[in-house]
Amino acid sequence: MRPLSAAALDRLEREAFGYFRKNANAKTGLVADCTRPGAPASIAACGLALTAYPVAVERGYLSRAAAAERVRRLLRFFAEGEQGEGPEAIGNRGFFYHFLDMASGKRVWECEVSTIDSAYVFAGALAASLYFDGSERIERRIRDFADALCRRADWEWARNGGATVTHGWRPETGFIPFRWEGYSEALVLYALALGSATHPIPEESYRAWTETYWWRNVYGIDYLHAGPLFIHQLSHVWIDFRGIQDRYMRERGSDYFENSRRATHIQREYAIRNPLKFREYGANCWGITASEGPGPAVLEIESVKRRFFSYVARGIPEGPDDGTIAPWGAVASLPFAPDVVLPTIRHLIKTLGVGSTSPFGLEATFNPTFPDSGTRSGWLSPYNFGLNDGPIVLMIENYRTGLIWKLTRGCEPLVRGLRRAGFRGGWL
Repeated sequence: MRPLSAAALDRLEREAFGYFRKNANAKTGLVADCTRPGAPASIAACGLALTAYPVAVERGYLSRAAAAERVRRLLRFFAEGEQGEGPEAIGNRGFFYHFLDMASGKRVWECEVSTIDSAYVFAGALAASLYFDGSERIERRIRDFADALCRRADWEWARNGGATVTHGWRPETGFIPFRWEGYSEALVLYALALGSATHPIPEESYRAWTETYWWRNVYGIDYLHAGPLFIHQLSHVWIDFRGIQDRYMRERGSDYFENSRRATHIQREYAIRNPLKFREYGANCWGITASEGPGPAVLEIESVKRRFFSYVARGIPEGPDDGTIAPWGAVASLPFAPDVVLPTIRHLIKTLGVGSTSPFGLEATFNPTFPDSGTRSGWLSPYNFGLNDGPIVLMIENYRTGLIWKLTRGCEPLVRGLRRAGFRGGWL
């Protein structure tokens, strides 16, 4: 198969950034969770937007002044919004509710104060503050807001007396009874929590987390396991893990970047083997991760009863898997394994017609097994999500120029956190 052209990669990155251009509130700067009418803001999408605005300047999607104003507006909302346990609060103890009303900024759906999604806000704020380093007042304000946000977050409170960090808190019921244990997307969370200048967690918390990891062998490949592909990607949006190792990885002769490369190849091998015999799975059609799908539904297809899910943390090799592929999941592995990702992107677009209905480059998901239009791509998600389009923009850019990685190498809180976690070597 011919390689994906540079022009096609340009177009995909530009169209994916269009999500943030079109779905940010003009007053608050908040970014919608998805394109579903009436959708609230997702603070994770906001964190990705903050990180993507520097890319937009470098690529010419926005002027520096326009991007800086978008960043300032959003950071001011987070910095000046009410904190506490009252009904007007947008968060508590420096963290933020997972979903907020796009216009008012008020909490919706009785959602939780989310530690991981707040971490994405902090990481995005720090990346933006490092990029917008000029002497103009607006860029000074960006740096002031970012610093204030990171200093306010009370990571020690978020431990709730335990060794590891909790998932979050609700005013009605208190702390969520789940903690960041088991390998997950929380690498960046722990780096920020350890590196806090005001409310850091102890180094023992990181060791307690790594003690819950699962190192295993899948298809003859040894790696730190997590089933959904996004777990191997999201922290890498902000941190360049090439060649730096904590104790856990030093003992196994690997690093987290190499681990994500192996996870990518395991995903591809699963699709090649296709144990559940879903349509179109193969060497150039994979990307099984937490995502929405065509369900809930149970259908009999070619004499096989198939159960289809809506949103679920799809993963391999044990599942759940219902034949739903997330194209962004493949694209976000581009820095780790371009040799297999570039042909996959081309196949999805050119052969399967993925992207044919999306205004933002690619649909969030598709399912060729689910009976739909009769096309090879089958069911296509009618909505785009900020949490999907953000990694497309940012991991394409990290692959091409390493822009975000270069910025965050100079990020004092992140660097301090990585060193307290025991990372050494490489650029550190």
